[in-house]
Amino acid sequence: MRYFFIVFLLFNLVACTENVSSPPFTSVTVKNLYEDSLSIRAIEIMGNSLAFAADKGVFGTIELSNGKVRTSVQKFNTILPEYRSVAHNATDFFMLSVASPALLYKTGEDDVMDLVYYENDPNVFYDAMTFWNNREGIVVGDSMDGCLSVIITRDGGHHWRKLTCDELPAGITAEGAFAASNTNIEVKGDKTWIATTSGRIYYSPDKGKTWEIQETPIVNSEATQGIYSIDFYNDKIGVAIGGDYTKPELNAQNKALTIDGGKTWNLIADSNEPNYKSCVQFVPNSQGKEIVALGFTGISYSYDSGKSWKKLSDESFYTIRFFNDTLAYAAGKNRISKLIFR
Repeated sequence: MRYFFIVFLLFNLVACTENVSSPPFTSVTVKNLYEDSLSIRAIEIMGNSLAFAADKGVFGTIELSNGKVRTSVQKFNTILPEYRSVAHNATDFFMLSVASPALLYKTGEDDVMDLVYYENDPNVFYDAMTFWNNREGIVVGDSMDGCLSVIITRDGGHHWRKLTCDELPAGITAEGAFAASNTNIEVKGDKTWIATTSGRIYYSPDKGKTWEIQETPIVNSEATQGIYSIDFYNDKIGVAIGGDYTKPELNAQNKALTIDGGKTWNLIADSNEPNYKSCVQFVPNSQGKEIVALGFTGISYSYDSGKSWKKLSDESFYTIRFFNDTLAYAAGKNRISKLIFR
């Protein structure tokens, strides 16, 4: 009987421990780490550093342990590119410009950036990129010649190949993606989701070898509407958000949730907070229940998988990445900041 009682106590102790969850966030403290006259829409946590790229050809890092900032400028001939996409693998940092010419750089020898992809066309406009693993990465851009622009590397970023329209689903006229926060691509394992201005999601189960379309109810009747950002907590639970940045007060049909890997998407908190947002991220270690969304309209938070939301701050940002379950870094107009959630 004593043995049974001890086992019973241990079982209940473990069960109670597993069910313990942190209380909901009620506030966020913003501390600026870097300020300059820049538009910063792309950040990437790389170990204990935060890498970023911006307009005016500027890119750099912030040491998270001491706040030390290093910046540089990457020109192309006389052009000062606007970089809105960044990514990294185990060995290199990558940054990509919008508009033409498309310029994709990776770190090279002696702190020099190497140009590894170039595309010159009046219609070229790349929006976001990420890596599945150290060898394979993907970039997405607006439609050209009847299909979405997708380029892929299979050799660690040294060479990139653009998929042909035969390798992708048929595009919709003027379909593209928003270069608002470098978060319209999400990968989990071999799976990939790309969110578009048409409210559609391109889904690949095999790292970009085959593709299918997932439909969402996100508003997309105007060129400025659609999905601006997606995030997946795991390969089943995902969230999409956007709206219309020219009508940021609108909050109908601008956010949706999936619990089956994107096969079905359902609107959440429709016609309620939050309004237009450019970036959405799940809070780490929250079982997919806690979500933060932000934009120039402020910072909003949900504790119940997007059913209800609370506005935590009017602070304006474009993009956010979590370092842990209470600390994140955000970037926007003229600054990069530390966000402490409590």
